[in-house]
Amino acid sequence: MSLRYEPAEIEQKWRDRWVEADLFKTLEEPGRPKFYGLPFFPYPSGAGLSVGHLRNYIPTDVICRAKRMQGFNVLHAMGWDAFGLPAEMEAINKKRNPRGMVKEYAETYKRHLSFVGVSYDWSREINSSDPEFYKWTQWIFLLLFKEGLAYQGDYPANWCPKDKTVLANEEVEGGLCWRCGTPVEKKMLKQWFFKITDYAQRLIDDLETVDWPEGIKTQQRNWIGRSEGAEFDWKIDGSEQSLTVFTTRIDTVYGSTFCVLSPEHPLVDEITTSDKRDEVKAYKKHAAALSDQDRLATTREKTGVFTGAHALHPFSGDHVPIYIADYVLMGYGTGAIMAVPAHDTRDFEFAQKFDIEIKQVIEPSDGSVAELPFVSEEGRLINSDEFSGLDFDEAQEQMTQWVSARDTGKKKINYRLRDWLISRQRYWGAPIPIVHCDSCGMVPVPESQLPVLLPDVESYEPGHNGESPLADIPEFVNTACPSCGKKAKRETDTMGGFACSSWYFLRFCDPHNDKEAFSREKVDYWMPIDCYVGGAEHAVMHLLYARFWTKALHDQGILSFVEPFAVLKNQGMLLAPTPFRHPNESETLRVGEAGIMLTYEEAAQLPEDQVFWRWEKMSKSKGNVVTPEEASMRYGADAIRVYELFEAPFEQTIQWTEDRVQGAVRFLNRVFRLVGDYLPKRDTNWRANLKDLSQEETDLRHKLHATIAKVTDDIAEFSFNTAVAALMELTNHITDFAKSHDGKSAALDEAIENLILLLAPIAPHSADELWLLLGSQSFTLNESWPQADPAMLVRDEIEIVVQVNGKLRGHIRVPADMEQPELERAALDCETVHSALEDKTIRRIIVVPGRIVNIVAN
Repeated sequence: MSLRYEPAEIEQKWRDRWVEADLFKTLEEPGRPKFYGLPFFPYPSGAGLSVGHLRNYIPTDVICRAKRMQGFNVLHAMGWDAFGLPAEMEAINKKRNPRGMVKEYAETYKRHLSFVGVSYDWSREINSSDPEFYKWTQWIFLLLFKEGLAYQGDYPANWCPKDKTVLANEEVEGGLCWRCGTPVEKKMLKQWFFKITDYAQRLIDDLETVDWPEGIKTQQRNWIGRSEGAEFDWKIDGSEQSLTVFTTRIDTVYGSTFCVLSPEHPLVDEITTSDKRDEVKAYKKHAAALSDQDRLATTREKTGVFTGAHALHPFSGDHVPIYIADYVLMGYGTGAIMAVPAHDTRDFEFAQKFDIEIKQVIEPSDGSVAELPFVSEEGRLINSDEFSGLDFDEAQEQMTQWVSARDTGKKKINYRLRDWLISRQRYWGAPIPIVHCDSCGMVPVPESQLPVLLPDVESYEPGHNGESPLADIPEFVNTACPSCGKKAKRETDTMGGFACSSWYFLRFCDPHNDKEAFSREKVDYWMPIDCYVGGAEHAVMHLLYARFWTKALHDQGILSFVEPFAVLKNQGMLLAPTPFRHPNESETLRVGEAGIMLTYEEAAQLPEDQVFWRWEKMSKSKGNVVTPEEASMRYGADAIRVYELFEAPFEQTIQWTEDRVQGAVRFLNRVFRLVGDYLPKRDTNWRANLKDLSQEETDLRHKLHATIAKVTDDIAEFSFNTAVAALMELTNHITDFAKSHDGKSAALDEAIENLILLLAPIAPHSADELWLLLGSQSFTLNESWPQADPAMLVRDEIEIVVQVNGKLRGHIRVPADMEQPELERAALDCETVHSALEDKTIRRIIVVPGRIVNIVAN
């Protein structure tokens, strides 16, 4: 029987049968282990998915399918991160209401995901803009509010003038809005925050309990920014006031020749002298327009202004000038530093510019001359009175004790992490469930009145004054105080989208519960997530926030665990060839650009010498998107799955090329041909006949069971490329065996059946079609995963390929544990090798253990 991989004939057929059978329904059968596999919560965009997005959806599907076949209860669900700025901006641009638009986009995503056979339990689908979901987001907000973990305060917020929204610190990249790239401004607004700083140390410590990429852990540790040091006071000359500084290098204190305050420091206006007031005021205005990232940039020229005030050095008593400078931030430490130019690069640059004394107080331990600034901890103190001669550790300890004994300072741990700014002055988000009453203050909305519904309005564009458009809807704003019943006003800020994505994975465990956010019993069963899969770009936003909410809910007795994601995997990108035109002399390019990006249609109309191609991330903005629907129609869904899994290790970037996809098609065709050629020889009673086998049959069984063991391990370790490679190698081995055996063979029967089952998570449509051809009426997903026979993993003899100068000259069978000298002699004794070596001198012998002996001769 001649068979081919014909995706147009088989794939939609099997997808329909899977739906009809409700095959992917989550099982919660007693006695089975559980596996919760989940990709990151996606925002559904109008462009739909690209095949680049499948880099995390397909691998997660493979491991979930394999776990199901291995006897696990598997939770594999999908939902939509529908609230937030991306959806709102898309709706504004399309002049549509985001409510209906998001649902339409979600349906496109579902269609694209279904085209490649992803095994989601769609009965658990959730949408964060559904009141049945965000009711519980509001409920969690109130829990945090009542525990003092949610609060409102005036804050110089990061403001994007284009998107007209407030951004969290994590959403500002290089001083630009992470969504649109517009320079971010500072705007003083009342803002809502979550007190994530209360959990800073636990967020660091608990990273040791999870299996995450080390790079992601490092990014989180760096963002939290734990610093151990000392905090102590400097009296201000002629004033009752003191300024408090934090430093990790109190050992350098005698080298402090000036102090610097953040322009926002509350003492600035009080201590500035009258002759410096105008200059200081102008500088404060200038600094307020800069983002924190700009101010901290190491390449920026240092700027600042002298306040006219002096501080008294706490150790030496010297008068030290006080400056303000934008490289000191109010949000870090105390907003004031002791500047030590000889031992700090930023302070050194500032001192050089303003001609301030540079005093060395640390020298290398070997007595050599240090090049300033000398920032190493490896040294000893000089010019430091009674502390001179101490090393770093001794100086830190003794100097901290010195300020502590005088009640002017103490040992201190600080964190770079700031509280999470959650409020947005936008329409499309979960309303914050707080009422403002003139008599009672801020009053939480009672749980019985949740959800606070987002009103359905025609106009929702943001205003220019920094207020939410909800503020202009009287029927929403005006309400009664839940506490005293008097007239009150609702909070008009909405929550940023990261609120919903900080707990959605809990809702998947119990998505239809209308009495509570989730059943404790169900969450305790399914959580934590066994494998969480998504992009590394969320290292310090979504992942950090979700960990914080999990810990806060644990502390209130709602969850039994403190980390939501036991294992984290980050996929690599998929690049596509993108056309660019060489610029002419009149065209100005942005930094980093090499040409003018074109559409494929534009590129086709230009002469070849005017167009060059570059590998770019597949994205709508680049015009290089291939959708799963397009790719599946052209090549087949299983071919796309095989290609994306096989092309490179999971975490590496790959390139989309038609030739490589065709390679996946050819592999699937080989499997179909193999099964078609085998069917006339099939014996359904093969298990009873696995005895008295020939050596070739035994070798086939060894190969099969070694492959079972490898594919099982590789899928569990996300080594999908090597799993597919092992299946390709097994297919070739079975094909060679089948060609040399005309009759029936129990070993061949065993190999064919197990090959199909091993292929099932990777190419499920093809596997179910082949399984049906073997006469089975069940789906491969309901079959048991192949088990490697330990006896077949141990080999008494192995077959070794013998080469001469890289060319095949024979095969020898030798004991599996034969030492290399005996193996070389056995190869040289091979009769076909003798003739190949005639009149040649052996130069060396190369042995690849267990596989090849190559004799180099001339």
